[in-house]
Amino acid sequence: MNELTRADYAVFLVYFVIVSLYGFWVYKRKHNADATSKDYFLAEGSLTWWAIGASLIASNISAEQMIGMSGSGFKMGLAISTYELMGGLTLVIVGIFFIPVYLRNKIFTMPQFLHERYNGTVAMIMAVFWLLLYIVVNLMSILYLGALAVSGISGIGINICIAFLAVFAIIITLGGMKVIGYTDVIQVFFLVLGGLVASYIALNLLSEKSGTTGILNGLTIMKREAGDHFHMVFKKDNPNYLDLPGLSVLIGGMWIVNLNYWGCNQYITQRALGANLKTARGGLLFGAFLKILMPVIVVIPGIAAFVLYQKGMFHQEMLSSKGTLDVNKAYPSLLNLLPSGLKGLSFAALTAAIVASLAGKANSIATIFTLDIYKKAINPAANDRQLVNLGKISVVVAMLLGVLMSLVIGEQLMGEGKQGFQYIQEYTGFVSPGILAMFLLGFFWKKATSNAALFSTIGGFVFSVFFKFLPHFANLKFLSPYGFSKLNADKVYEIPFLDRMGFVFLICVGGMYIISKIETAKGVKANGLEIDSSMFKMSRAFTAGAVIVAGILVAIYTLFW
Repeated sequence: MNELTRADYAVFLVYFVIVSLYGFWVYKRKHNADATSKDYFLAEGSLTWWAIGASLIASNISAEQMIGMSGSGFKMGLAISTYELMGGLTLVIVGIFFIPVYLRNKIFTMPQFLHERYNGTVAMIMAVFWLLLYIVVNLMSILYLGALAVSGISGIGINICIAFLAVFAIIITLGGMKVIGYTDVIQVFFLVLGGLVASYIALNLLSEKSGTTGILNGLTIMKREAGDHFHMVFKKDNPNYLDLPGLSVLIGGMWIVNLNYWGCNQYITQRALGANLKTARGGLLFGAFLKILMPVIVVIPGIAAFVLYQKGMFHQEMLSSKGTLDVNKAYPSLLNLLPSGLKGLSFAALTAAIVASLAGKANSIATIFTLDIYKKAINPAANDRQLVNLGKISVVVAMLLGVLMSLVIGEQLMGEGKQGFQYIQEYTGFVSPGILAMFLLGFFWKKATSNAALFSTIGGFVFSVFFKFLPHFANLKFLSPYGFSKLNADKVYEIPFLDRMGFVFLICVGGMYIISKIETAKGVKANGLEIDSSMFKMSRAFTAGAVIVAGILVAIYTLFW
């Protein structure tokens, strides 16, 4: 039944009041009228390791995971967990190699890094690029998918849900990164607790449907009756191979997705950029452990919904308005089975995931626009108070744009029957390879030049578009034996988007190398960063944690290969 009881509303109200009051307390306790813009946008020096780790995950896990990834779990199974599992390992790698470079060189925003390492042109192009990406793809998708889920559970109209989520996120964001960082700890608590409750209920229901009890029996039944949903690496004949092309999830394009997202993304890295190295690494390691817990919360319910669907449940709930199966309705359909009170808890968890992600994204938009565009190109003389006020205005404007686009084109791009999570990953992947190539060579190769970075920035996008539309004017069947193409729904041989990203990344690295070599021979000098091997030395505690994370992943992939 798509409605909430009084007990559900009471639980949700408790969550709302706790987050709002705690956020207000953090703001009053830590806010300084004379605070600098970096203090407002980055919470410089005030976030603890546990706040950084919790905020990373709260901002990362949103409707695209709770709804989109659960829908993908319904459709393709445990393999979709690779985004979460490889993300956990990537956080460790970012902690070892990326964060020390940023902190040693006092980097606070990604465009600032590009400005200091390359030049102002590269930085400005990418600042505009990131703003468009964050608003057009991320804010819009989070608002639309989030409202779709909230509406599916509560029965409230989707337009009202979009407006509510936007307003709630604005309230949190206007307090600055300190408020976001510390309220995210509460958001993660509700997210994890509510998600575990949903998984428990789903597995218990599976047991009851089979005449037994207990979640362990539920897991056994689920694995027995949906064995094809428990493979982490797909073979070429798998119908979902275009989404997750075999070993590319371990040695190919999945690394580009994750390294770009966790290491070159203002939305994520700014949580750690205001801390010292020990605190930042501790936060990233904590985030890694939370990250590898996420499949239990977002993927297992999707697979459970699939098995229950096969047993005759959800047949009406899972239908789109056109009468077709809509995988995005898997998670809301499951939550509607929860008893009164627990449904409110899971509703709060879902809202927490959405609002935390919106707040983090909006803060990053405001940070880039204010510090990297307005301060550098429009009004270099602006003082900190002006920058903070402009940042708050930017938050509201960005959220209004996100609301407008989610209302106008959200349904066409991510509506019924579409895998919203895959939409976000593919279209973000149009810029990821070029950005990652530019950052990696900028970090670790001092001869990389500004024109080479421009090639990677613009050329990476152009080549991504080229490979996307290549199947329309060329027969790529010859790549099929190697696993680099497969027939899509239109009976055209298409390159899996993760493999496209891998090809574009290699082209960008090769192009940057050639251009830099030519320019170096002509006497062009690059702006190398301050790097030495001692920066990457790890503490024993961090090393032990990193080994445990890697060990868990090896065990999972070995067990469910």
